[in-house]
Amino acid sequence: MKWVNEKGAAVVEFAVILPLLLLLIFGMIEFGFLIYNKAMITNASREAARNGILFRNDRTGLNTEISNTVDAYLLDFLVTFGGTGVHTIDTVPNDAGSLTTGDYLTVTVSYPYEFLVIPAFISNLAGGVSLVGTTTMRAE
Repeated sequence: MKWVNEKGAAVVEFAVILPLLLLLIFGMIEFGFLIYNKAMITNASREAARNGILFRNDRTGLNTEISNTVDAYLLDFLVTFGGTGVHTIDTVPNDAGSLTTGDYLTVTVSYPYEFLVIPAFISNLAGGVSLVGTTTMRAE
């Protein structure tokens, strides 16, 4: 039997496949941003830990300096596109100014990632994502 009228079949098939195709494309873009931001948060913790372990005669205000290092790095490199930009910084020991040569300094940076392209869909599935970067270095 010969099909006589197949006009519009391709349009219907494309309309059925288009939402799935868009979800895959934007999902890849979204998770690319997530992985990039995770790398930048890890780099920020590394830069702050390196700044904190350098030899200094006067270590007062070191926690503030560590926090400023993280803030500056994230401001320059983090991709948020208008996100909250609220992150937390924890150091171990809590008073980095008490470090002596040979002590370990751990800097942990946490950032609540907000999905950009498909926020409602992903947030309902994943329940939100908190990106964490931790670095431990030995004081000089």
